[in-house]
Amino acid sequence: MTLEAIRYRSVLQILNQLLLPHETVYEDIRTVQDGYDAIKSMKVRGAPAIAIVGCLSLGVELRAGAGGDDPVTFIRESLYLTSARPTAVNMGRAARELMEYSENESMEKSGQALRDSVIGWIEEMLERDVGDNRKIGNFGAQHILSGVPRDSVTILTHCNTGSLATAGYGTALGVVRSLHSLGRLKRVYCTETRPYNQGARLTAYEAVAEGFPATLITDSMAALTMREKGITAVVVGADRVVANGDTANKIGTYQLAIAAKHHGIPFYVAAPSTSCDLSLESGRHIVIEQRPAEELTSINGVPVAAPGIEVWNPAFDVTPHQLITGGIITELGVFLPSELQAALTGRLTAL
Repeated sequence: MTLEAIRYRSVLQILNQLLLPHETVYEDIRTVQDGYDAIKSMKVRGAPAIAIVGCLSLGVELRAGAGGDDPVTFIRESLYLTSARPTAVNMGRAARELMEYSENESMEKSGQALRDSVIGWIEEMLERDVGDNRKIGNFGAQHILSGVPRDSVTILTHCNTGSLATAGYGTALGVVRSLHSLGRLKRVYCTETRPYNQGARLTAYEAVAEGFPATLITDSMAALTMREKGITAVVVGADRVVANGDTANKIGTYQLAIAAKHHGIPFYVAAPSTSCDLSLESGRHIVIEQRPAEELTSINGVPVAAPGIEVWNPAFDVTPHQLITGGIITELGVFLPSELQAALTGRLTAL
């Protein structure tokens, strides 16, 4: 069973991930505002999927004639999409590239020809993302297996980084998928990932659907799991990787990296190059999104915390590059954090 977070055929639909695993409901995205709202509310989430849905929502409106004779202005005015989830770099990067492409195309094309060209560029994002994810999965699997030539491996992962977070296949969970397809996955342990429970709701859902041998744990069990369950590697995704390798990812990632370091377990980040932001020197400069208090004090609308308690609810934390001991897995290969910048600028080949 292959899960689809995004359906794009004659219309754009997104799987409402707030309703999983109990309901499977696809919702139409007809406008840029629909796309913004779906991203902001986390009906769709995962850095790659956010960028794809944001751009496709713009494409849907362009196809319907939005912008009239001046589609470039419409595109420019629609890029408030980048403010929906500011920590994830993919949407901002896609917006800049889309704007640059549109302006360049407008020098030679206009009207419907320009509109069609821009829509084509947006639609190619879907295919590129799946292809990149497969490469990430294969590079990551081979790198992990290089340290255990004959044995099956046990992976610990965090949040959701599979088909539901991307156009398909996944990043960190794509590595798990590749290991499983090779017959070398003994088990994957997935954290519940409070406060939004993406691990319990989404990764567990994908694991069951795909037939992975998988076990769900609470976030507070991770260190004990590393000590007692023979974890081969920790593999997580990323919302933004900066020039020195510091990585913003779902809250709780930082403490996993600390625990992995203590137990001598390789810690990997799996992310496409579109999640890498070389304009920022270090993680100190990453803007961390703050989420509503209700996401922590309630579960599915049911209050679980004492009324009146104050809440701090950052959606992400930053893992220092020194703790990423296994490497950063991209579609170009696996690199140490110190090698990332050279690798992405074409000055270094993969390990």
